Amino acid sequence: MSSFVLSNLVVTVGMLQPGLGTVGTVGWQIANQSLNVAVNSSNANKSSPMTTATLAKSYGIAVTASCSVALGLNALVPRLRVAPSTRNILKRLIPFAAVASAGALNAYIMRRGEITTGIDVRPVISEAQKRQMQAEGKSERDVPSLGRSQKAAKLAVYETAASRVFNNSPIMIIPAMVLYHIQEKQAWYKRLMAKQWVQSRPKVAMLVPIGLNLGLITVVSFAALPLALAVFPQQQEIRADDLEPEFHGKGGDGGKVWFNRGL
Repeated sequence: MSSFVLSNLVVTVGMLQPGLGTVGTVGWQIANQSLNVAVNSSNANKSSPMTTATLAKSYGIAVTASCSVALGLNALVPRLRVAPSTRNILKRLIPFAAVASAGALNAYIMRRGEITTGIDVRPVISEAQKRQMQAEGKSERDVPSLGRSQKAAKLAVYETAASRVFNNSPIMIIPAMVLYHIQEKQAWYKRLMAKQWVQSRPKVAMLVPIGLNLGLITVVSFAALPLALAVFPQQQEIRADDLEPEFHGKGGDGGKVWFNRGL
C-alpha cells in the first residue's frame, strides 16, 4: 500500500504542476499509465493470467486515451463560453478527467479476458473453520475452488474499473479545489505573492504554489486514498445463488462464496 501511495503521489504531483505544456502533459500521462499497467498486472486475479500482448495493447490504448483527453480538454476548455472562475476550475480538473477515464479503460482492457474465462470462486468458511485452518498453517486460499464464474469475473472487472475513478478522485480533485480557493479567495496568499521579495524572485513565486500543491496532495494521499481503495474490497463475497446455476446451493457460511477481485 505504502509503495503504491508514494508512486501515485510522485506521478500526481507531476501531472498537477502548472504550465506543463504539451510535452510535459504527454510525459506525465505516459508515466501515470505505466504505473497503472504495473498495478493492474501485479494485482489482477492470478487465476486468469494476462499475456504480454494484452499488456502491450492495454498500455497503448490507455496512453492514447489519457493523452487525447488531456490535450483535447486543454484545447477545448479555454474556448468555452463560461465565467472565468468556472473556466479556471475546469482547467484544474482536466488531469482528473484524463487519468480517471484512461485508468478505467486500462483496467477493463487488461482484465476483460477474465470475463470470458471466469475466475475462481471458493466457499466462505466460518470463523471456527478459519481458526482451525490457521492452526494447520493454512488460509482461505487453500480452500478448493468450486470452479470458474464468469459472473464473478464481470463483477470483479467492472468494480476494478470503477475503483480507478474512486482512487483518483481524492488526490486529483480535493487539492486542486483547495489550492484554487487559496489562490483566488485567501487574502494572506495574495499578500504573500505581492511582497517585493517574492515579486523580484520568479523562481520563488513559482515554488510557492508548487509547495502548497505538494503539501495538499501529500496529506490527501495518505488520508483519503486508503479510504478510496477500500470502497471495493479486494476479497469480495457474493451469494452463490447469484452466480451461474452450477454454483447454486454450494455456498459456504451464509450461502456465500468469495473471489479475489484484484486491485
